[in-house]
Amino acid sequence: MNLGGSIRINKFGVFIIAIALVGFVYYLSFGKSHSSNYTLNKNPNEINLRKLLIGSIQAAQRGGFEVVEVSKSADFRVQSKGKTKEGANDPVTDADFRSHCVMADGLHRIFPKLKIVSEEDGQKRMCPDVKFFDLDPTVIHENSNVPDDIVDINDVTVWIDPLDATQEYTENLIQYVTTMVCVAIKGIPAIGVIHSPFTRKTVWAWVDKAISEPMDLLKRDEDVKHPVIIVSRSHSGEVKNIAKEVFGANSHIIPAGGAGYKVLQVLYNNATAYIHSTAIKKWDICAGSAILAAVGGKMTNLKNQDISYTDKDSFVNENGLLATAAESIHELYIAKIIEQKLLI
Repeated sequence: MNLGGSIRINKFGVFIIAIALVGFVYYLSFGKSHSSNYTLNKNPNEINLRKLLIGSIQAAQRGGFEVVEVSKSADFRVQSKGKTKEGANDPVTDADFRSHCVMADGLHRIFPKLKIVSEEDGQKRMCPDVKFFDLDPTVIHENSNVPDDIVDINDVTVWIDPLDATQEYTENLIQYVTTMVCVAIKGIPAIGVIHSPFTRKTVWAWVDKAISEPMDLLKRDEDVKHPVIIVSRSHSGEVKNIAKEVFGANSHIIPAGGAGYKVLQVLYNNATAYIHSTAIKKWDICAGSAILAAVGGKMTNLKNQDISYTDKDSFVNENGLLATAAESIHELYIAKIIEQKLLI
């Protein structure tokens, strides 16, 4: 027995062990905390609204990508869902379906118990080749201080419009096209996302928490001496006559497509108000309602009633719409509308 013999150390083996130890320490100190920031809550009955905001932004952007891709094809495969109450055609295209699949199924994969209402839910189309996404926190600009906020998932309803302004989309009026996601808490819009796929611009807001960077720079114009009213292209003549009676000869009417686009024009001070005089679906307006509320604006029906966005309510708002980016303008305009009794 040679008790005085030397022990030979395998340097390569020591190197491998050292690397493993460093990796383990990294996981404990950073990886674990990083994972806890961007993975879902362990309690399936709770949901982190910051993560849902991130997912909503990604859903709107991924849906917008599908909308743009379909626009490159020669055939949109336009179908009709029937007629609106005003007698206008209500079209649907492959872009609507593909965007719906990416947005709704993508969010459901991340948040399985989430209640989602999408415009295309009733079309009963399968989604065989959905391009799923994982949460990417970089979609929120780094200057945003977005908090974690945990709520009961049963209080949450998400409203999705996979392609707003489908009629205009089929006419190649792509400036009006948006994809939208809205998160309502107990029926009140809390998070809104409006994405313009052909310009790749995304506007989002979380009421009383955070807003997307471009909105930080906007100043609200409360000059109402020369009202600029943005309305639907499909019945601009009717609203134009009403606006002249309510707001006077100095009022100016802008006809446009897409509820999302109209809200953005109000947000950017290109219009003082958005008025809709007939029924409108709630997935068209929920996101805009949240965004305007986040900057001090307001959206109600034309009876000055708040609109509820739970999944148990009707999906249609029957009593028209007034949307402004300043509550003072809303109060002035709604008083004139109710006084005249022209839109109710």
